[in-house]
Amino acid sequence: MNKLYFYHLLFWGVYYAYTLFNNSDSKTYFARSAEYTGAWTNLLVTGTRFIEFVAYPFTNTFGFSYEMAMLLFAWFGYIGFVHFYIFFRENLKLKLQLWGYDLLIILLFLPNMHFWTASLGKGALIFMGIGLFAYGMRFPQKRLFALILGSLTVYMVRPHMFMFLGVGAVVGYFTGREKVPFYQKILVYVAFAGAIFVMSDQILAMANINEEDVVGSFQDFSQVQAGRLQSAGSGVDITSYPLPLKLFTFWFRPLFVDAPGALGIFVSFENLLYVILAWKLIDKDFIPFLKKSTSLVKMSLVIFIASSIALSFVMSNLGIAMRQKSMVMYFLFFVIISFMEYKKQKKIALFQMKKKRLEEQERLVGYASPAV
Repeated sequence: MNKLYFYHLLFWGVYYAYTLFNNSDSKTYFARSAEYTGAWTNLLVTGTRFIEFVAYPFTNTFGFSYEMAMLLFAWFGYIGFVHFYIFFRENLKLKLQLWGYDLLIILLFLPNMHFWTASLGKGALIFMGIGLFAYGMRFPQKRLFALILGSLTVYMVRPHMFMFLGVGAVVGYFTGREKVPFYQKILVYVAFAGAIFVMSDQILAMANINEEDVVGSFQDFSQVQAGRLQSAGSGVDITSYPLPLKLFTFWFRPLFVDAPGALGIFVSFENLLYVILAWKLIDKDFIPFLKKSTSLVKMSLVIFIASSIALSFVMSNLGIAMRQKSMVMYFLFFVIISFMEYKKQKKIALFQMKKKRLEEQERLVGYASPAV
């Protein structure tokens, strides 16, 4: 984790260098929070203003420079990695390798994940919030503070993402293989369902969705967003794509041929790794595994699929897609690694069964030899 910290720090430097030659929202967040003269509590609203709310005490009161504020938010992003690391280690018993390297270590050091979580902005905060949420869901009663802090952070940055976390938690808790007391299931259901209901107006308002026509207004929003991105000259119009192709675009593009610039080519190598890992789920054992899986595996899959479907409708810009999918890819990785562990345990059990049968046969032959 010390190496991961300095690796993440390296990407703070990379992103800072990037801002010297390119426009960045981080400059806007810094300027607005540093020059803000109103009451601090007025910034406590969902969306962009919440980033300014978090930055305000440091940039305005303590006089942090732009570089210091960037470093602070990079540290928030690192906290997310720490808690995702604990989440994986606590729930996986075997060390799995890919090309001779620890697969978890490979996933923790993916460049695209660090690039978008090492700057002053939404990426670092929401990644920290999601990491705290995943960590807290392992032992909700013991880690209530982390669970609440993570959930609130996600809600304040992206309310719709909080809804996906809540739905995933409820589905996972009710369908997991663990024997959980019924009152605990009801507690989780009431907590998340109640929170989503109370915050539903804010969640719908973030995308200008009319609760009387959710599907229609969401499609209108998707068309407007895609048109805006296309008119900017940086969009890839995927509004006419079928859903499977939209999802593939969101998860795995760019892939070399459609890479937008040098950064896109670099990310294409990472996306190729995503394709290789996701291909491991194309297996006849996956459905049986899913039926027997833990609540956390089912929670991760629901969060990943639900958020991917929603985001794929509006993320027609590949640059935004590269940034947004960093929020949810670790949930897919958790499902993949859990399935790989299941397959490995199955092979080990089969080998031990064959070994036991062989030993039994040798023992019976040994008993029979004197009589012969």
